[in-house]
Amino acid sequence: MSDALERFIARAELFMSRVEASLPHTLTAPDWNASIAFRYRRRSSGQGVMAPVAHVGAMSLDDLREIDAQKEKIRRNTAQFVRGGSANNVLLTGARGTGKSSLIRACLQTFAPQGLRLIEVDKADLIDLQDIVELIAVRPEKFIIFCDDLSFDEGEPGYKALKSVLDGSVAAATPNVLIYATSNRRHLLPEYMSDNKSYKHTDDGEVHPGEVIEEKISLSERFGLWVSFYPFSQDEYLTIVGQWLGSMGFLPEQIAAARPEALLWALERGARSGRVAYQFARDFSGRATVA
Repeated sequence: MSDALERFIARAELFMSRVEASLPHTLTAPDWNASIAFRYRRRSSGQGVMAPVAHVGAMSLDDLREIDAQKEKIRRNTAQFVRGGSANNVLLTGARGTGKSSLIRACLQTFAPQGLRLIEVDKADLIDLQDIVELIAVRPEKFIIFCDDLSFDEGEPGYKALKSVLDGSVAAATPNVLIYATSNRRHLLPEYMSDNKSYKHTDDGEVHPGEVIEEKISLSERFGLWVSFYPFSQDEYLTIVGQWLGSMGFLPEQIAAARPEALLWALERGARSGRVAYQFARDFSGRATVA
């Protein structure tokens, strides 16, 4: 074979591989027995991949303190879903580091033996949400599609895809799929002072939001259950610190002695949250181990 022909064949193969990469691909199902949690990612080629999570973070509902009301709402909704009853898509909003994502992971660990599975989808990949739903619709398991730290900028394509799947598509809701999303803001879209100009005032003094405001709240309203989280008080923060230190093997007198350091740690971080409490407990435990 001549060198010219070999170069031509190599260029032709390269061209064909690029063409194949640009064509739409059917989403391939993973080994559903490989894990209880999966991640969906869209590759640079445009093809979506569903991959099992090798090491799922262990988290128990009992590990989460000072959010009992929120925990009960999520636990009840998830239990209804796993049993085959009616349940709602959930939007968890509020202060950062207060346990929104941890609560969902804890529910997964609690209900996984009953067939619950979780698929984590990034905001940028929500445009493929309908394909994901169609892939798992025939499965016997119950699936939570988890979107962490969800918020949108104006015009992002994932916004309309999520809105359609939640409520508004011509397709019927899939009984084995729920969407759980966390966000630091309830309306999921940025709000500007100029939006207030769309409000309308009637002759009798009533105020009605305009189309801009209605559009911005329409997505969050499609979640059937809203669960709000709030900043922790000092006592609540110290309770969470004590819970984490206790789970790491520290005695009550050691936990009490650690309180001043825990307060200083929160002061330096400028926040009292479950995440800050856990980070302090890890640091305190690490220093005690080294000593």
